[in-house]
Amino acid sequence: MIKNAKYWNPVIETLPQERLRNLQFVKFKRIFQWAYDHSKFHRALYEKAGIAPHDIRSLDDIRHVPKVEKSMMREIQRKDPFPYGDALCVPLEQVSEYRQTSGTTGQPVYQADTWQDWEWWAESWAFILWAQGYRPSDRVFIPFGYNVFVAFWAGHYAAEKIGAEVVPGGVLDTQARILKIQEVRATAMMATPTYVLGMAATAKNKMGIDPASLSINKITCAGEPGASIPSTKKRMEEAWGAKVYDHAGATEIGAWSFECEAQPGGLHVNDALFLVEIEDIETGEIIDEPGKKGKMVITALDRQAQPCIRFDSKDVIEWSSDPCPCGRTFKLIKGGVIGRSDDITKVKGVLLSPSAIEEVVRGIDGLSDEFEVVVKKKGDIDTIALKVELMPVAREQQESIEKELVDLLRLKTNLRYNLEFHDYETLPRYEVKAKRFKDLRKEH
Repeated sequence: MIKNAKYWNPVIETLPQERLRNLQFVKFKRIFQWAYDHSKFHRALYEKAGIAPHDIRSLDDIRHVPKVEKSMMREIQRKDPFPYGDALCVPLEQVSEYRQTSGTTGQPVYQADTWQDWEWWAESWAFILWAQGYRPSDRVFIPFGYNVFVAFWAGHYAAEKIGAEVVPGGVLDTQARILKIQEVRATAMMATPTYVLGMAATAKNKMGIDPASLSINKITCAGEPGASIPSTKKRMEEAWGAKVYDHAGATEIGAWSFECEAQPGGLHVNDALFLVEIEDIETGEIIDEPGKKGKMVITALDRQAQPCIRFDSKDVIEWSSDPCPCGRTFKLIKGGVIGRSDDITKVKGVLLSPSAIEEVVRGIDGLSDEFEVVVKKKGDIDTIALKVELMPVAREQQESIEKELVDLLRLKTNLRYNLEFHDYETLPRYEVKAKRFKDLRKEH
């Protein structure tokens, strides 16, 4: 069982799956009725599909409820009630929080939350932090630029909610953030995997500070799949001398999953607050059993201002067949979020996931943490270039590194690459969500 078991509430986190499913059904009927009654957008969507609240008689009926995609939310924005449009379910004067998506996949989506919704956000994050060992004795440093993107806002409030001390590192640059961690002896941190590695490189190479000598003992990651990729997790943990935990969430959805202290090689779905379905990418059939990857369709069961009901997240996940040794009965997804269905693409007839490339690159000594993948079309033939950085100390090993890289890429992805070796610190660096995969074939 979990360490410090007296500090967590087993009533909900260890419910038998049957009882959790019953809870999800009751909550789904409630949020479906709420959206049907209060959202012009959802009402029109459901009436067009010929489905109403009385048609939801079992969990299986939920599969017939139309999905919502991000593009649909973009289309109804910037209309009255401005700027949210017809999905808003409450009067504007009840909206207390504004956030928007990062815009990495197109026009940002505006997200409205009531104060009750924001308390729900913090509660979902409190599940995450407690499961990862955060306690009132922790001093949590949050090194992100506080702005309209939700990022770690809710993590900040959740840390306060469980009684931890929060040190916001908003406008500081990377070196100032490292010095502040050192100064106040922060014990925990939240950041994207890219920035966790970037901070470590800055501390070591520009400041002469070994990040493992600092007081950070746990790090919570989000925003990218990296913390569930073994080679990336290993690099972060070795660099900081700390435990690294993954989490997945989204502005439109909420903080729906987390890795626990047991680090079972996957993420728990917070079954108390969310209903997750996995849909076959090609057939659209719901996948109930382990062993097959698909894209996630998710419902936030308690979010009211702008509901998230059967949202097509594009995240690719797979159910795990193994229970978690932590004792929680919340379902596990194997290996975390593997990637996005709109990133997983066919190259030379082979399905390629950028996370598979990341696992290879970051598993090879002598290569830096950064890389870039560029897919192009030359005539009728796909070409794929992989740009990597060689660490200065590994220049004499380039030939052996290249051989290892070629062999592992062939094994893991079944593809050949045009390899480009670049000098250290010449590829782009990112603080929030990295953009390392570029498919330029659509431009031709």
